[in-house]
Amino acid sequence: MDSEHNHAASSHAQPAKRGGRLALWLVVFAIVVAALVAAGIIPRLNSRAALRTETDQLATPSVVVVRPKLSQSAQEVVLPATIMPWTDAPIYARTNGYLRRWYADIGAQVRSGQLLAEIDTPELDQQLSQARADLATAKANFELAGITAARYRDLLKTDSVSKQDADNAEGDYAAKRAIVQSADANVKRLEDLQSFEKIYAPFDGVITARNIDVGALIDAGSSGGAAPARELFHLAATRRLRVYVNVPQPYSQAARPGLTAELRLPEFPGRHFTGTLINTASAIDLATRTLLAQFEVPNPSGELLSGAYAEMHLKLAADQPAYILPVNTLLFRSEGLRVVAVGPDSKVVLMPITLGRDFGNEVEVITGLHGDEQVIKDPPDSIVPGELVRVVPQAQVPEKP
Repeated sequence: MDSEHNHAASSHAQPAKRGGRLALWLVVFAIVVAALVAAGIIPRLNSRAALRTETDQLATPSVVVVRPKLSQSAQEVVLPATIMPWTDAPIYARTNGYLRRWYADIGAQVRSGQLLAEIDTPELDQQLSQARADLATAKANFELAGITAARYRDLLKTDSVSKQDADNAEGDYAAKRAIVQSADANVKRLEDLQSFEKIYAPFDGVITARNIDVGALIDAGSSGGAAPARELFHLAATRRLRVYVNVPQPYSQAARPGLTAELRLPEFPGRHFTGTLINTASAIDLATRTLLAQFEVPNPSGELLSGAYAEMHLKLAADQPAYILPVNTLLFRSEGLRVVAVGPDSKVVLMPITLGRDFGNEVEVITGLHGDEQVIKDPPDSIVPGELVRVVPQAQVPEKP
C-alpha cells in the first residue's frame, strides 16, 4: 500500500519538474531573444542619431572667427616733405650800370647790411650833376623873383605900379618856388638811385646763387621791357627752416599747430630732426585733396640744405579708436564694403565698415566696429544676414578644393 502511494507521488512530481524546466527554458530563450533584438536595434538607433547629428552639422557652415585688434592711439604717417629756407629772396639791382665788383660768392655767410656788390653808373652820375645844376638855377631865379615881388609890394603902396603888375610879380615868385621844389625832388630821386650803386644784404643768410660778374651790364629790377631784369644774387636764411608737407584729407583734422614730428633725410641715416607744426593752409587743395602744413625745424649748424627732399614722420592722435583686421575678412558687396560677424545666437550679421591705412596683410578699420565682434575669416560671397553658422577652430575647417 505504501509502495503504491510512493509510486503515485513520484509519477506526479515528474510532470511538475518537467513543467518548471520548460518555463525556465522559455525565460532563458526570451532573454536571449530580447538581447539579440536589443543588440541589433540599439546600434541602429545610435547610428541614426549620429547620422542625424552629422547631417545637421554638415548642413550648418563651419567658420573660423577672429577678434579685432585695437590699433595704436597715435598712428604714425610718413609723408614726403620739402625743405625750404625760413626767408628766401632774390637780390636785384635798383639802378642801371655796369658791375664794378662783387664781394660775396655762393656759399658765403653774410650779415644783414653787408656789402655784396658795387655798380658803376656813369649815366646816372651825369644826370645827377645836371639835376644839381638845374636846382641851382631854379634857386637863383627863385631869389630874384622874391626880390622883384618885394619891390612891387613897396611900389604898390605909393601907387607907382599897377595892381596887376604887383600880382604878376607875386605869381612869378610862387612859380619859381614850385620850380625849386621840383628840382630839389629830382636831385633827391637821383641821389637815391645813386645810393643803389651799392648792394647790401637785407638779412642774415647764405648766398645760394651769384649770376653776375665784373663788367656785366646791369638792368634795374624795376625797369620795364620784354626781357625781365636779371637776378644778381639769391639769399637764403637757413638757421631756421620751413618744411612743407601735404597731409592727406583723412588726417587733416589731426594736423594741429604744436604737433611735433620727426624729419629724416637719406643722407643722414639713423638720425632724425625735430620739427614743430606752426600753421596750415586751413583749406584742402582741390587738385590733391591734401592740407598744406608748415613745420619749423631748427638748423643752427646749417647741415640741413634748403631744397632737399625729406620724409616727415607724423604721429597723429586718432579722434576715435581704430581696429586691425586681416584682409581676408573683407567682403566686397555692391552696397559697399562689409565684414561678417557672428552674433550671440550663432547667426551672421553683415557690418558696414570704413577703412583707414592698408598694411598689406592687415587693414585698419576706423568706423563700424566696437572691438568685441567675432569676425568671420574668408566669408563666402553667398552668405546672407541671419544665416546660421558654427564657429570652429582653424584646424577643424576642411580645406577648400
